[in-house]
Amino acid sequence: MQFGFTVPTRGPLATRESIKAIIEKGEALGFAYATVNDHIVVPKDVESRYPYSEGGDWAGGRFGEALEQVSMLAFLAGVSETLRLVTAVMVVPYRNPVLVARMLATADVLSNGRITVGCGVGWMREEFEAVGAPPFDERGRVADEYLRVFKEIWCNGEPSYDGAYARFDNVSALPLPVQDPHPPVWIGGESGPALRRTASLGDGWFPIGSNPRHPLDTRERYAAALGRLHKAADAQGRDPSEIDLAYSANWTYGADAMTTDTGKRHAFTGTAAELLDDIDAFGAMGVRHLMLNFQSRSFERTIARMEAFADEVIAKVA
Repeated sequence: MQFGFTVPTRGPLATRESIKAIIEKGEALGFAYATVNDHIVVPKDVESRYPYSEGGDWAGGRFGEALEQVSMLAFLAGVSETLRLVTAVMVVPYRNPVLVARMLATADVLSNGRITVGCGVGWMREEFEAVGAPPFDERGRVADEYLRVFKEIWCNGEPSYDGAYARFDNVSALPLPVQDPHPPVWIGGESGPALRRTASLGDGWFPIGSNPRHPLDTRERYAAALGRLHKAADAQGRDPSEIDLAYSANWTYGADAMTTDTGKRHAFTGTAAELLDDIDAFGAMGVRHLMLNFQSRSFERTIARMEAFADEVIAKVA
């Protein structure tokens, strides 16, 4: 299994110096991925329910700031050498699909093929409206079409598309991405539509384990969801084994073990030994990529958590 860490996009660590140092430390410790969250603006009044907390509260809103995701990729490509850079996840409807496909292709070229595009449909109506995105209630259809636009631009030097939300032809879109046929597309989300989108358009499935409406917080629950993904793939005439599996543990690493609503230990919480046991169990189900959150408001504490994980987990898995 390969491991990744989140890159700060807000708060006291969201500076050039801190981000560069965290990236360099991650590479030195043997991490494989660095992930970047996506918000363009932070509405001051958010009534939309955040999907990944019990009460629906979005803690990120308290900062009122966010470094823009695609710009971050360009910076990270310049200060890293080996890490794969993952959008975790990109809210696909937020940006013009032709523009963002070219920006991602450029990042792939300049990083020498190290971009992975984690994709989602978004959850915050207020941000959709602020950035002038297509209607929030159409976001699933928009995301599906935009992903098809991405692939058309990434795989065809003279692309064309005629859809409900994007139309273009008679253009050149060179250079193409380094990765063949294109940067991997990992679909985020845990719901039925997310599983169907993964089966039809994704190279991988990239859920978060803490969605209270669609919990993937135990091995049994993850296995059941994986079974639903396989059924969705079968319905598309696709071999489920072709779908790569990643998992986001977006809670803070190093905290005490959490308990689920069933009374069982929450996966990927607790001691290093318990995490290693989870890694074995999820790995047996095909999970190959685990993304973790080591962030603290303290740079020193963040680095200490990364070092502890590398010593207690990465070294033993390797």
